[in-house]
This record gives sequence, C-alpha cells and structure tokens, in this order.
Amino acid sequence: MSVLFDRLKRVFDDGHGSPHPDLITDERFAEGTPRPAAVLIPVTDRARPGVILTQRPQDLRSHPGQVAFPGGKIDAGETPVEAALREAEEEIALPRGDVRIIGATDNYLTGTGFDITPVLGIVTPDLPLVPNPGEVESWFEVPLATLFDRSNYDRNSVYWRGAERSYYEMHYEGYRIWGVTAAIIANLSRRLELTELFD
Repeated sequence: MSVLFDRLKRVFDDGHGSPHPDLITDERFAEGTPRPAAVLIPVTDRARPGVILTQRPQDLRSHPGQVAFPGGKIDAGETPVEAALREAEEEIALPRGDVRIIGATDNYLTGTGFDITPVLGIVTPDLPLVPNPGEVESWFEVPLATLFDRSNYDRNSVYWRGAERSYYEMHYEGYRIWGVTAAIIANLSRRLELTELFD
C-alpha cells in the first residue's frame, strides 16, 4: 500500500466531512444548462509529490494555451471518474491502471457553461507520458506543496459579462496557472490540511 495514498485519503475524507462555506464558483456568470465534465488531479506517488498539469495548444479555438488538468466532457453512460481517467489516457497517455482514485471533490461551475467534477488520484511517478498534439501542447509537474501554498498566488480581477470577476493566478517555470484550474486548486486546498503529507 502507498503511504501517500493512505495519508492523502485520510486527509481528503476528513476535509470533505462537512460543507465548506468559502468555496470559489463562477455560478453567477453561467448561462443555460451546464454541460457535465470531469478532470483528473493526478498526484505523483513520490517522497515530494507533484501534480501533473497540461498546456493546451495555442491554435485551439477554445481556451488556447491555457494550463489545465487532463479532462473533458462526460460521455453518455460515464461516471465522472470514468470520464476523467479516459480523458487523461487520451490526452497524455496516462494509463488508467496506474491511477488510484482518492475521490471526487467539489464540483466547479464555470462561466462558460461546464459543471466540472474534479477527481483526485495518486499516479505512478515518472511514467512515459506522451501529449496528444490535437489536445495538449505539453505537460509538466508542479510540487504539491508549491501548488497548494496560497502565498504563491496573486488575486486579480477583470470586468466580464457585466460584473467584476476575481481570479487566482500563479506563474511556475514559464507556465501561467489561473482561471478555472487555479480555482479548483484553491477549493481543494481549502478542503485539505496537507502538513502531515510532508513530515
């Protein structure tokens, strides 16, 4: 059994034991019926765990160049976990057999009409991941401690759809982590107390 899996599972379950009053959402900007989607938050099983993120190609019509978790729309008949695993396999050749699921955290409703279920999982480290060029330009790994340290983020705002919208933003080795991805990270970090993971 993985020590990291056991610790993170315990912290995850404790952190999701009751409602949280201070989670971020873009619900007020959403229009129409949201489409269900899922993303995988892949945490590498190593002494200093990291989180795998992807960058979308610059020539995509939707969200070009943005940093994201592997994921996408949930197909008919799929669960969020199944969709997250399928998308990770399609996008970066992450074998679903190398992922141990911790659980699904709080859904995030985006202003662009998606209801995203983030799925947290532990993955085998140093896998030979290969980006699908039609969906992913590159992938990278950020230390979990860095990603979940709120002092590494700036809080900015923009006027969007007739209202002020605030968002978190962090720069890491040339990558800009912001928007929905940063919000999902912020919400999960509020659920978890990570100190014991780094003892």
